[in-house]
Amino acid sequence: MIMTAPASAIDRWHRRAARRGAAVTIAALVLIVLGVADLMTGPSGMRTGEIWNTLLAGPGGADRAAATILWQLRLPQLAMGLIVGASLGLAGMLMQTILANPLASPFTLGFSAAAGFGAAAAILGGSWLMLPVPQWIVTPVLAFAATLMATAIIWLVARTKGTGADILVLAGIAVLFFFQSLQSLLQFMASPEVLQQIVFWLFGSLLKANWTSVRVSGAILVLCLPLIARDLWALTALRLGEANAASLGLDVQALRRRAFLVTALLTAGAVSFTGTIGFVGLIAPHLARSVVGEDHRLALPVAALSGGVILIAASVTGKILSQGAAIPVGIITAVAGIPMLMAVIARHKGN
Repeated sequence: MIMTAPASAIDRWHRRAARRGAAVTIAALVLIVLGVADLMTGPSGMRTGEIWNTLLAGPGGADRAAATILWQLRLPQLAMGLIVGASLGLAGMLMQTILANPLASPFTLGFSAAAGFGAAAAILGGSWLMLPVPQWIVTPVLAFAATLMATAIIWLVARTKGTGADILVLAGIAVLFFFQSLQSLLQFMASPEVLQQIVFWLFGSLLKANWTSVRVSGAILVLCLPLIARDLWALTALRLGEANAASLGLDVQALRRRAFLVTALLTAGAVSFTGTIGFVGLIAPHLARSVVGEDHRLALPVAALSGGVILIAASVTGKILSQGAAIPVGIITAVAGIPMLMAVIARHKGN
């Protein structure tokens, strides 16, 4: 009898670990299948064999049309979707952890609205806003700068009033409405042609992706990964409650500051090139927790995988629904995210 309880506990642990490993494997396989489907769909469809041959031939393959479509259009969009989905999934998990709020996301702190304001300013300002620089460079640069500005504002408030979860949420809401009002002002001042460009950017789309944007956003994601990895245990402990985490010797305020800055970087890198994409950072963490639980050593990677799955699935859906011109992924995620959000609210209300 003395050995029975430990043995059964070990068996349960092994079964739980096996289920989690299987879930992660399935998520990765789903992401691979969706990635192939994303490469196959579009105005000019491509078969699997054609995709494989074009990949093996490289960008300078004999079939120039196929090489251009795959290497210059679809592969950058796929890579950008994976990077943005992973970034928003990680940022959402960090936000929900440090704020102890199941409905938190990167956009809770107003980062998305700030990026939208920066992009609108770049599009409206045109050539007089900066030196003669291509528009595709000016827009993400100002979107990134505006996001960092929002970070600085919330940081100053936190330094003055403390970095408690309630202070960060209230400061984020204030920043959200501030930049949304500035964004609306710029839209009011814009001509119909410029307004159309601003609105399309705010839809959130992968169609603007290129290898330069992939390298920049990918570099930001890679830079943030070791910063997240160092706090995996601390983030898991924080899910036990702030008081319990502090009793374990954890500096909760310092952890919140670090996670806050990493979230700002991830969100800025994600939305600066693609525009506003909602609900990914909100839904992906809940999918991850439902699969692997609260252990952030697994929950954070699965949240990144889930974000990629959601965004690539939205990309495939947008291409299928509109063969001529793909529906922006921001619209698809917003429509699909509403019932998911209702399910999250109902689940937590039931608890």
